[in-house]
Amino acid sequence: MNFTLKDQDATSARLVVNVQEADYATLVEKTLKNIRQKANIPGFRPGMVPMGLIKKQYGTAVKAEEINKLLQTKIFEYIRENNVDILGEPLPDEQQQAGLDLVNGKDFDFEFRIALAPKFDASLTKEDKFTYYKIEPTEEMIDGQASAYAQRCGEYKQVESFENGDMLKGTIAEVTEGGIEVKDAVMMPSYMKNEDQKALFAGKKVGEVVTFNPNTAYDGNAAELASLLKVEKEKVAEITGDFNFTITEITRFVASEINQNVFDAAFGKDAVKSEEEFRAKIKEDIAERFAVESDYKLLLDARSYLMNRVGKLEFAEPILKELMLANKGDENATIDDETFQKSLTELTWHLIKEQLVKNAGVKIEEADLLEAAKDATRAQFAQYGMGNVPEELVENYAKEMIKQDKTKEMLVNRAIDVKLIGAIKEAATLTEEAISVEDFNKKVAEND
Repeated sequence: MNFTLKDQDATSARLVVNVQEADYATLVEKTLKNIRQKANIPGFRPGMVPMGLIKKQYGTAVKAEEINKLLQTKIFEYIRENNVDILGEPLPDEQQQAGLDLVNGKDFDFEFRIALAPKFDASLTKEDKFTYYKIEPTEEMIDGQASAYAQRCGEYKQVESFENGDMLKGTIAEVTEGGIEVKDAVMMPSYMKNEDQKALFAGKKVGEVVTFNPNTAYDGNAAELASLLKVEKEKVAEITGDFNFTITEITRFVASEINQNVFDAAFGKDAVKSEEEFRAKIKEDIAERFAVESDYKLLLDARSYLMNRVGKLEFAEPILKELMLANKGDENATIDDETFQKSLTELTWHLIKEQLVKNAGVKIEEADLLEAAKDATRAQFAQYGMGNVPEELVENYAKEMIKQDKTKEMLVNRAIDVKLIGAIKEAATLTEEAISVEDFNKKVAEND
């Protein structure tokens, strides 16, 4: 096989592949022999069909298939070995190839259109400067997290007077004689929709009676009323009068005091032994979470900076548009210009990112992938307030994530970003700037 690049310019070229009979003949012969061994043709015993008949019936199709497989393999070998930097895949020139005589021909020229990757320099040096925004945890944030830990170690207690958020137990009875009565009814006035009805319970004590209107209180919510009054939903609309609620029990969830139990639940047994250490550890954890956000902002800034420096790249737009449409898998698919231009913008950043990764020698090993999965797992647990998850459990979850193809692709990209951010920090000059969460979020919004 011979390869020739022609009509080459800055954005595209034609790849001509000359396939000679010697390239595919042996492959065709081998496939035809296999077909002969399995062919079931009336009048012939298995394996005894004349080769001439096999060639007549299957020869052209096998020839086309073997040449096609050969092209797929050898074209990409040529591209790789000759460092031809292309975008997407070579597009066959269908008009040229339609004129080829596969039945009678022996040697063939196949032409492909290829989009070449543009040349540019996205390297970073110490001359390139970025601000690294370091988000400062506030005392309010630390207080909030400490309170959350204390809440998780809290308990339900019986109290004498009602406060918003408490749970009431008692007998609810319709004011009308012979009306509905439910003993041991349970409700939380804080869930009531009507503020005036909710206010009737403020400060009430065990043993007191509160007269209220359930229909008004719950804004006619059939499910809430049916559950409270133990009636069918269909009958709720008929119940519009007042009820008496005799309070027999008031239950309140009380957060734990900040003590060793809270420390152990948050960070593991004896990892923290004083409130001062507890708050310091909380601050450290918040700062670590913020560091991820700061790193992401740095990557956004590097993207904007390098996109501006590189400028608008030239692409073989007709070829790329064809490739995008082909990838949709729908012959009637279209792509509007705005969407296409956005795709070119993303392609530009993808190429810049590839160059940065290559320059930095970034490689993703299994250990990097596992660490990315573990970070994602910890973040998921943290969303549910589970900050002290055993490492064995984290690792097991992480390994399961890696087994899923879609998740694995996401984790690979995350691992690349982590290493790329590290490479940017090392290559460029960073100036740290302390910033509040509010101001940081405004900075991030500027990148949108």
